[in-house]
Parts: sequence; C-alpha cells; structure tokens
Amino acid sequence: MYDATAEGVMTVVEAVGTVETAPEPECEDISCADARMQVRSVLKEACGGLSLARAQQLRDDALLVVSELITNALLHAGAVTGFRARLAGNELQLRVSDASPEVPKDLSPVLGRQGGYGWTIVQRLCSRVQVDREPGGKTVTAVLALA
Repeated sequence: MYDATAEGVMTVVEAVGTVETAPEPECEDISCADARMQVRSVLKEACGGLSLARAQQLRDDALLVVSELITNALLHAGAVTGFRARLAGNELQLRVSDASPEVPKDLSPVLGRQGGYGWTIVQRLCSRVQVDREPGGKTVTAVLALA
C-alpha cells in the first residue's frame, strides 16, 4: 500500500481497518458524470453543519478530485472497476479502482504539454491519498477533510 500526503510524499504504509457506518455498493464502469452525481449526493449529508464557503470549497475540490481519478482510470487502465464515495467520521472518502497495477506518478511540468497534472492536483487537494495494489489492479483512496 502506498500513501501520499498533501505535501506529495509517497510512502509505504500498513493497512488500517476502518469502521463503516453502512455498507454501500461499489459501482463498476462508472462515468465522470455518474461519479460526480454520487459525490454531490453524499456531500448533501455532510455539508449541513459547514459554512457556505467551506461547503462550496469542499464540493468543488471533491468534484475535481473525483473527475481526475475517474479520468486517470479510464485513460491509463481503460475502465473503472469500482467506485465509492462515502462519509467516514469527519472525512469524505473517494475510492476508485481500475485494472492497472501501476501506481500513479508525479510528472514534472513541461512547457507546452497538455495533461499529466491530475495526480498532482489530487495530492494537493486531499488530506490523504492512498494507493492499494490488489489482485487484478489497484484502488486509489482520496480523502478530503470536512472541516
């Protein structure tokens, strides 16, 4: 398992169990639009106690992160094999699975190159990013703090 903090440092970490409040089905073969709709739905629950400015920032960041993760899975692995957006305590967790075992890489900026910055954006917007290699691919878990 690999973990990247907001500072972009990737390290190997031990798996830590989490308590789920309610099991939610994981969706397969999902589009960016479908994923964004699910994120909006989940955030309706979470944003009630937040200021309007924080709720809007969280929504914008979460929608950008999920769009980048889904796009990367489609572009580099050919398909999304699983997606879940859920609240866990004071966090929004976005999980995207694909069939590629390759861990995303940071790309250095190159003048004139289009694309290649999604992974950097994800790492900068999230409080934690974790990549788990699994039989048949990987799962990227991106975590955004609610408060």
